[in-house]
Amino acid sequence: MPTVDTRIAFAAVTAIFFMWGFLTALNDVLIPHLKAVFELNWTRTMLIQFTFFGAYFVMSVPAGWVVDKVGYKLGIVIGLVVAGCGALLFLPAAQIQWYYLFLGALFTLASGITLLQVSANPYVSLLGDPARAASRLNLAQALNSLGHTTAPWVGGMLILATAVLGAEQLAALSEQQQQAYQAAQAQSVQIPYLGLALTLFVLAAVVFVLRLPALTEATERAARRHHTFSEVLRIPHVRWGVVAIFVYVGAEVAIGSFLINYIAQADIGAMSEASAAKYVSFYWGGAMVGRFLGSALLLRVSARRLLALYAAIACVLLLVTVSSHGLVAMWSVIAIGLFNSIMFPTIFTLGIERLGPMTEKASSLLVMAIVGGAIVPLAQGVLADRIGVQAAFALPLLCYAYIIWYGLYGSRLAPEAPQT
Repeated sequence: MPTVDTRIAFAAVTAIFFMWGFLTALNDVLIPHLKAVFELNWTRTMLIQFTFFGAYFVMSVPAGWVVDKVGYKLGIVIGLVVAGCGALLFLPAAQIQWYYLFLGALFTLASGITLLQVSANPYVSLLGDPARAASRLNLAQALNSLGHTTAPWVGGMLILATAVLGAEQLAALSEQQQQAYQAAQAQSVQIPYLGLALTLFVLAAVVFVLRLPALTEATERAARRHHTFSEVLRIPHVRWGVVAIFVYVGAEVAIGSFLINYIAQADIGAMSEASAAKYVSFYWGGAMVGRFLGSALLLRVSARRLLALYAAIACVLLLVTVSSHGLVAMWSVIAIGLFNSIMFPTIFTLGIERLGPMTEKASSLLVMAIVGGAIVPLAQGVLADRIGVQAAFALPLLCYAYIIWYGLYGSRLAPEAPQT
């Protein structure tokens, strides 16, 4: 059986980018739902993102070992299966309404996505002309953003459709009404995650039967074993790239996690959480549009300069949102999505630039840095409990300030590695 064309391989892998984008953005809808169901403060609520993105830190090195042993294709298949099992765990979690089982389901789901990140990101970067790697990964990430854009609409209609009752309201219902209410709450979570689990298993089967093109880096297993993580971290553009991924994902996730509750506030958007969920789609939709545009721009503009420019604009928008109210505050924070667009794929591509057989170890380190999506939102949750949700947006502002520096200086190749 012949190997499939690189265009077909690229299309198959980008479908997976869509799915993990959808699953990640669905957390933004799950957060207000679980916050209301379990009556959580902001610090405990952000344990959702802490658990989900903490899996990247815990599982990225094991994921790198898996890819090292089985290659990119089987790494993608295993990642899809593990993510599907995590989605299935939402069924019992929603049925018995146990918060910590939700966290366990999220950790399993994120473990599968970690393996997908370690496998699919470098695969797309290496699947073609190296000079177009940043453009190619931005295009794949645009499909990831399409998943992010779709998830809040679907999740808002399904998960947030049933209003969550307080303890006193629930006590006022008859036993039969309470049972009906609990069944509705369970189904609002079970139905979307069951559908996602089935989709992930089908995708795993499709990728398994495809004969994806083998890449040079994927076959150099013996060479890879001679390089250590500490050796890779001694390369400056990798080391600072790990920090850049940490702060970028932390900022992006923190903003998305707070958006529904932030927009729903009386002095910002003054609307229900279900309505606010639709506006989160504009945040992720902006990233999708920006990635399609960025994919074209990066063929003509320096990736480093464009990254620094977009981070600077994000800083300005955050300054506006923390110092204003109403529609100005709402739309300025939503608009950050447009300028988030190229950041992750561009940082990732710059971080693995010209590493040859060390590519996978650098990829594992960069994926490990996605743990910023666990740490930064939790830190912002602690700030929000103390100084308010709006003022707490000062934290992601600092994150984007670092990305400006990385784009201009930290991403430069070492003198002995000639730049393109």
